[in-house]
Amino acid sequence: METFLLFYFFILGLVLGSFLNVVGLRVPTKTLFKSSRSICPNCKHQLSYLELIPVFSYIFQRGKCKHCQQHISPIYPIIELSTGILFLFSFMRVGLTYELITAFLVVSLLMIVIVSDLNYMLIPNAILLFFLPLFIFVRIISPLEPWYDMILGAVLGYVLLALIIIISRGGMGAGDMKLIALLGIILGWQDVLLTFFLASLYGTVISIALLLTRKWDRKKMIPFGPFIALAALTIYFFGEEIVELYISYFL
Repeated sequence: METFLLFYFFILGLVLGSFLNVVGLRVPTKTLFKSSRSICPNCKHQLSYLELIPVFSYIFQRGKCKHCQQHISPIYPIIELSTGILFLFSFMRVGLTYELITAFLVVSLLMIVIVSDLNYMLIPNAILLFFLPLFIFVRIISPLEPWYDMILGAVLGYVLLALIIIISRGGMGAGDMKLIALLGIILGWQDVLLTFFLASLYGTVISIALLLTRKWDRKKMIPFGPFIALAALTIYFFGEEIVELYISYFL
């Protein structure tokens, strides 16, 4: 039974990851419901079902559109595979509990954020507002201890990023601020602070690596949303272990 569930949640993640790609690409341009089927962004050819198999279609087509032979962004299979792995890991981590719903929602939100911010430097309000009541609901059925920690987390996340935006005069986007506040509902005030610290660390290290290897143009801004997403996933799944490791080595 457990083997079946592991396989099921992995496949569910792969399929949902394909949909999250579409949401992340279409919501910022307000085209989510304007086309029922996916199309090639280059030649606009409507893709067949065989061209939409998560991950495998990309591999079989060698990363190219079957019709125009233009390269397809690797972000598609990366998000699909990442979602599949994270859904599988979520089940392994929390089991068949109410918290599993929370884990799936967190993963889904952050995958959309990564796609949207990488492509448009934007975290749409529509996405955040969609997940807001869902996050509140799951924290009611699977509450933090104490229960009001979700309120403190949201307020602290919002205020912290608002102060940084004011002090830096726009050095960080309002979408990042709202995302951190939303994650505060799930993580609580302590873990949302850890998330911001770790996101800054990830951002610094990865940005320097990209610039040194010339994988990113110095004149282009690097979106901060993916770093928040990576940090939030790290803290959500491993926050307690990280704190315990820090205490054992440094305190």
